[in-house]
Amino acid sequence: MVMENQQSNAPETEIHDARQSKGDRTRQALVETTARLLQEQGFAATGLNQIVRESGQPRGSLYFHFPGGKEELAAAAVTAGAAQVEAILQEGLAGAEHPEAVLVKTASLFAEELRASQFSKGCPVSTVALEATKATPLLQRACADAYDAWLALITTTFIRLGLPSDRSPRLARLTLSSIEGALLLAKATQDITPLNDVAADLSPLLKV
Repeated sequence: MVMENQQSNAPETEIHDARQSKGDRTRQALVETTARLLQEQGFAATGLNQIVRESGQPRGSLYFHFPGGKEELAAAAVTAGAAQVEAILQEGLAGAEHPEAVLVKTASLFAEELRASQFSKGCPVSTVALEATKATPLLQRACADAYDAWLALITTTFIRLGLPSDRSPRLARLTLSSIEGALLLAKATQDITPLNDVAADLSPLLKV
């Protein structure tokens, strides 16, 4: 009897899975398109019509997955982009043998991304963070959470590599804020020299 029920429910399960899979793909397309547009042109310049057009998804699907509209979708895009950066950083920093390498590797990863995009894409968070205000709390929270996650990763890596636990959070903030500032300058000037300068001149501060 149990087998009969399982067999009779199988088509319904397959249909449900197919619908769920299609829904996941739709949501992913919307998030990925939005993340790219935000990184290239910011929050204010990115409109829903452009997102719908470039993602190839119907407007109805956008509001189905993101009933909060543009801000909710943008927050999800920031979270997704930040998670990708965190994964890349985790992989890159796993092999670091001293704290200075953390700074150099992080700056290098952002420089590579900037060059690969021909200076059209900066940090997936900072471009949006500059526009996030109390009027866009979801977006502001997504940006803050992204930075918190990156700082936690850098801090734990510093501690693992021998820096004092009481100094590591402060040095992590110095590292990230310096790289973020250098990234903005590098994007504006179409030159990665600011990132190279940060990596070279701040490294002595991170010696154990």
